[in-house]
Amino acid sequence: MKTIRVVAALVERDGRYLITQRRENAVLPLLWDFPGGRVEENESDEAALAREVDERLGASVEVGQLISFVNHPYEKYAVDLYLYECTLLSDQLHCRAVTEYAWVTSKEMESYSFTPVDEVSMSKLLGEG
Repeated sequence: MKTIRVVAALVERDGRYLITQRRENAVLPLLWDFPGGRVEENESDEAALAREVDERLGASVEVGQLISFVNHPYEKYAVDLYLYECTLLSDQLHCRAVTEYAWVTSKEMESYSFTPVDEVSMSKLLGEG
């Protein structure tokens, strides 16, 4: 089974976390996730996160430490998700390659439908997994 390396940013401001909603034509359409995406061949996790956050939200990030790793099997492939603590370097966000973004508390995350791999990662972070 093919494994896809994915990176995501955990961005926190004033007790709220940045999440994004996938586009209608994306894999797992309209589900929510932490901003990020696939790591390209010969690309570092940091470079991938910077590129993906810029592509999705038109923002720059400073990538901090790795805080979570999750492997999740889907039907045709598996995802290795590396979640990094990140700091936004931009105050303005623009929905470029996402439908929407939101700043939510950890308690509010329960009311959003996340991708399976982000759900596992979130549960691990919140001490439920």
